[in-house]
Amino acid sequence: MAKTIRAGIEIRDAHFPGRAPIDAYGSGGFRFAEMSHRGSILALPSGIHGWDAKRFEEIDLTSLEKVIADAADIEVLLVGCGPDLRVLPKRLRDTLREEHGIVTEAMATGAAVRTFNVLLAEERAVAAALIAVDEAR
Repeated sequence: MAKTIRAGIEIRDAHFPGRAPIDAYGSGGFRFAEMSHRGSILALPSGIHGWDAKRFEEIDLTSLEKVIADAADIEVLLVGCGPDLRVLPKRLRDTLREEHGIVTEAMATGAAVRTFNVLLAEERAVAAALIAVDEAR
C-alpha cells in the first residue's frame, strides 16, 4: 500500500518482484539482487517484500498474511527468528501446515538465509520470513 506524504511524493511498500538469493544479512537488513533493504523481509514466490516484524514475538498469522496468500506455491517456510533459534507456537505451526499446506522450520536468521539459498538453488517451493539482525553469524 502506498502512502502519500506530500503532493507528488509517494512512499511505496518495499517489494522486489522476483525470486533471488539473499547475498548478505546483518547491520539490520539484507542484500539481494544488487539491492539492499533495511529491516525484516519475506522472501516469497511473489517476490521479496519488506516485513514489519522486528521481534520473534511479532510472528503470527496476521504478520504472515503475504505468506498465506502465496501458500499454493510454498511447501516450506523457513523462519529466521533473529540471532537465536526459537520455537514457533504449536498453534501457528499447525495452522500453517493443516490449513495452508506449509511446513515451517524455525532457526536463527543466518541459518535460515543459508538454507533458503540452498533450497532456492534446488528450485524447491521455499519461502522465508526473516527477522533482521545486527550481526551476521
